[in-house]
Parts: sequence; structure tokens; C-alpha cells
Amino acid sequence: MSRRSGILEFAVLGLLRESPMHGYELRKRLNTSLGIFRAFSYGTLYPCLKTLVASGWLIEEPGSAPEDALAASLAGRRAKIVYRLTADGKEHFEELLSHTGPDAWEDEHFAARFAFFGQTEREVRMRVLEGRRSRLEERLEKMRASLARTRERLDDYTLELQRHGMESVEREVRWLNELIESERAGRDQMRSGPEDPAEPEGTSGEADGLPRHRDAASPGGTPPGRPGPPDPSADPTK
Repeated sequence: MSRRSGILEFAVLGLLRESPMHGYELRKRLNTSLGIFRAFSYGTLYPCLKTLVASGWLIEEPGSAPEDALAASLAGRRAKIVYRLTADGKEHFEELLSHTGPDAWEDEHFAARFAFFGQTEREVRMRVLEGRRSRLEERLEKMRASLARTRERLDDYTLELQRHGMESVEREVRWLNELIESERAGRDQMRSGPEDPAEPEGTSGEADGLPRHRDAASPGGTPPGRPGPPDPSADPTK
């Protein structure tokens, strides 16, 4: 299984954990909410769904509204199939959520993982965030070394492109530092016990680590008004 298909399967299972959906709804959510799948097609999604069904992680059900099925029959079209997560599929997704290896730190996989941080345990979130930061710091060091070696041979526009790539990585490192600091603050608050003042209603739970001073993160994982992880294509060293 390729890395790209593995990320897609993870995202599909995560979305279906929220509620059953048919293929069109899934594609729309993957395109608009997660963003990283905006370029993929039904030709990519449906083989993925078939694989998940064959693995026992999803089941196919007919559309719930009888009138929809009748209208589809009269029009010569099949009723839409709804995909539902099975108990085994939920268990498999929870297992995937617990993974914190290097794949979770890469550009596309990290974006998908971050989108489901609300369903991820605090300690796992911390390991993924710290791993991502470490990976980007290594990348930034290589970019700086490369720029120092080639600066004299670059024209002004290429030099600006190199600087833009470095600034994008630096912004994400700062963003990760804020998230990690907030996660640690939330963890320390939980450890301090009942002596702490009670939190306002609606602020407790696994998402406590997110900073309070900004709006809630969007479904794609980037807080409004805050630059999110840069487009991997902006990295000139790739």
C-alpha cells in the first residue's frame, strides 16, 4: 500500500467515525475540510472504499430514504450507497491514531493526523507535534547550509525563492512551538488536580491543549488567522 493511499484510508475511516456517508459526501469532506485531498478523484476514492469494505472495516448500506431509491429507479440510476464504519473499523482507526512513527511527521500525513487531533490522546498528540518539529528543524538546517553554499551563484529571484521556502518552514516551527507549549500547559493543569479553578463549560476534554486565545481550529486543522503548515511544494530543497 502506497503512502498516499494509506493517508486516504486513514482520513476516510476518521470521517466515517463521525457519521455514515455516501461517496459524494466523503469526497466533498475530503476536498473541503481536509484540503490535502483536493486534487483526487472518484477513481481514487472508490477503490479505497472497496478495499476498506473487503477488509471488514466498512459496510455498504442502501440509502435510507425510500423515496430517493424510487426516484433513482425511475430515472434509471442506482440508489446511493452509504458507507458505515464497523466495530473492527473503529478499532483499526483508533490503532492508527496511536501511531507516532516518522510517517506521522511527514507533510501530507501530518496534515491528516492533525485534522483528527480532537480524537487523539494528549500524549500521542505531543509525540506527533514534537516529531514534526524535529523533522522541520532538520530540514531548516539543511536549507540554511545549502543557501550558504550557493548564495553567490544564485540570481536575485532564485535567492528570494530560497528565502521564501525557509521563512515558510520557520513559520511552521513557531506554530508548532505554540501548540506544544499549549499542550504542555493543558497537561500540567490536569495534573494539578481539583485545586485549579473550574474551566468554563465547553472547554474541557481532550482538545484542552489548543490555545485559548484564538478561535477553534478549522476542520482542516489550521486555526483561523494563524498561518498553517506551508505547502510542501514551497520547499526548494525537495
